Formats: sequence, C-alpha cells, structure tokens
Amino acid sequence: MRVKLKTLMLGAAATALLAGQALAEKIIIGHFGNPTPMQLLSTTDELAKATGWEIEWRKFDAGTDVIAAMASGDVVLSELGSSPIAIGASSGLEFELIAYSDVIGKAESLIARKDSGIASVADLKGKTVAVPIGSTAHYSLMGALQYEGIAEADVNIVGMKPDDIAAAWGQGTIDAAWIWQPVQSEILKTGTFVIGADQTAAWGFPTYDGWVANKAFADANPDKIVAFLKAVDKVNGMYLANPAAWTADSAEVKALAAATGADPAQVPGILEGFTFLPMAEQAGEAWLASAAPKIKVTAEFLKGAGRIDATLDDYSAFVNPTYAAAAAAP
Repeated sequence: MRVKLKTLMLGAAATALLAGQALAEKIIIGHFGNPTPMQLLSTTDELAKATGWEIEWRKFDAGTDVIAAMASGDVVLSELGSSPIAIGASSGLEFELIAYSDVIGKAESLIARKDSGIASVADLKGKTVAVPIGSTAHYSLMGALQYEGIAEADVNIVGMKPDDIAAAWGQGTIDAAWIWQPVQSEILKTGTFVIGADQTAAWGFPTYDGWVANKAFADANPDKIVAFLKAVDKVNGMYLANPAAWTADSAEVKALAAATGADPAQVPGILEGFTFLPMAEQAGEAWLASAAPKIKVTAEFLKGAGRIDATLDDYSAFVNPTYAAAAAAP
C-alpha cells in the first residue's frame, strides 16, 4: 500500500488554539505507551509540582496521529519518531525537537510467521508485510528493502495500526510485520525475529523517538520545558545507573507495567531494545547539535520513496538544543 502523506499546515484557527493552550493550566503530553523510564513520571505528582501543569498523559498509536494532534493544537508536547518528525517539519508544523526520548534498537523489529518462509529481508519478495505507515518502523522497513536492493513494489506493504497488526496476525492474513511493543512480544509467540532497527541503523537508517514541543508554547514556557526535561533525565538516569536492577520484581518495572499494561516479565527485555541518552550527551555535537542535517536526510529518503511531496533546504528551525543544555546544567 502506498500512502501519500498530505501537507499539514497550521491555519489561523489552530494558531489561535495553540496560543490559548499555551496559557492553560492543563497540558496534554503525548507518548507511545512504551514501558520506558519516562513512564514513571506519570505515576507520581512530581512533574506536576515541578512544572505547575495539570498533566494528562495521552497514548498515541503512531506518529501520524501525533502530527494531527499537534497540528490541531490539542497537544503541544509529545514523543514523536524520527520519520514523523521529518514528515511534520517538511509540512511546516511549528514544532521543535527539544530532546531524545530514546534511540530505537530491537524495540522495533521485523517479525515473520514461522510458516512464512521468511528468514531474511531478501525473503520478503512477494510477501505481505504490515507496518504503521509513516512511522519509524516503516522507515526501517523501507531502509532494509533499499539496502537489500528490493523494490517496494515487490513487497505487499499493508499499512496497519499496532492493534490491527495483532488482529491480522491472529487471522493469518499477513506474513510478517515490522512493529514495536507490546504487539512485538505478542506476535513473537508464534513468529520469528528476523531483524531489528539496530541493524537498519548500522545500514544507514537510524531511528529514534524525540521529544517535540510546539515552538510558541516552548518560547512562552522555557523554565517549565527545562523542568520537564530535568525530570525525564532523572528517571532515565535511574535506569542507566543500574539496568540490571530493573528486574520483573523491581518496584520500577512493576510501576512501568502498571502504567502501560505491559507484562512485568517482558519489561526488562523491552528496555534493552532502547538506548537512553543522558541530557548532557544529547546537547552535544553527536546528537541535537547535528540533528537538523539528519532530519533532512530522512526527509529526502521519504520524498524519494514517495511518502512526502517536498523537502526543505534547512531543518535547523525544527531543532532547539538549548532546553536540553539547560536541563543538563547542575
């Protein structure tokens, strides 16, 4: 299935809505529901006290849904994958990448049915593969096909949301899926791991989930954005200090499982599928300081694949490392 993602522009009504929400006490924070350390922030009132926000945590199934919510003004702060970031920026959505939530590894992977005959990317020819269109998983799939020299037309790529992928898998209507947790663990019960996003990253197609904020909202609330990133950095640091301690029986993993509905036994393995970056590292040259040209590379790939209509000459306006740098300061 080939889906052309249309340009999303903020109109006068959406701009007015954003301006109103910037002054509101209630803030909706978008996320993807992964049992990552930042989910601990939803289990206490610590972030609300640090920011003064009344917070609603809203789960999204895919980045395209986040883009629509941010374009409408409903959401001003959210997780968003690297591919959708390129899509949103190319369409003129007024947001900024302010930090990285995680770098994606095996947390997003290609899983094949055991009876499908798929043991490698090369075996996808003539097969039906499900993936959320416009997502980081979709970008990884396209990158893998390009690396192996397989035309998209030679694979039946079906766009599905995660829950629909799980249903289609149960019905036996798809041969494989490139998907994230918790659907990944569910279909692995009767499927086989083929390749993860860590491998496609090594092939030149890296993916990540970033934190993006509406620019006007961030400009009006810099101290609160920094407080938010400090809180994210704190919980990530708790994990990075001793990942082995985050077992199925640990209080942290139980809290993540309760917050996301994940199986506590699977959470430690899920966490291993991501890389979490300290804020001090994020603000450096290797990450936020060099993010704009990497977004451009992603956008150009998506344009070449027919997923967006046009790219920009420069994506610097869509990256702001100052908040992460401030959050990293003692």
